[in-house]
Amino acid sequence: MVANPREQGDARSSRRLNEPRSVHVQADDDRPTMVNGSSVVSLREEWRVLDRWWTERPVRRRYFDVVLDSGENVVVFLDEMSAQWFRQRA
Repeated sequence: MVANPREQGDARSSRRLNEPRSVHVQADDDRPTMVNGSSVVSLREEWRVLDRWWTERPVRRRYFDVVLDSGENVVVFLDEMSAQWFRQRA
């Protein structure tokens, strides 16, 4: 039997693919310098997303592809509407 995709399921069993997660970022001049306590050693790329401006819920995000001191590549973004930082898989 296949579950009905429109029914509310158990939050522990599934979540949306590539859903952004809240992250603690220290920034200097709106550029990340630390992500969850790890230093940013390199900024690989930066870009902006401006979408759904014609709706009641526009999207304004500033993305950063960074390398942490551990060598890990991380994509974080600043939601410019809420001024909150999130991490998202690239």
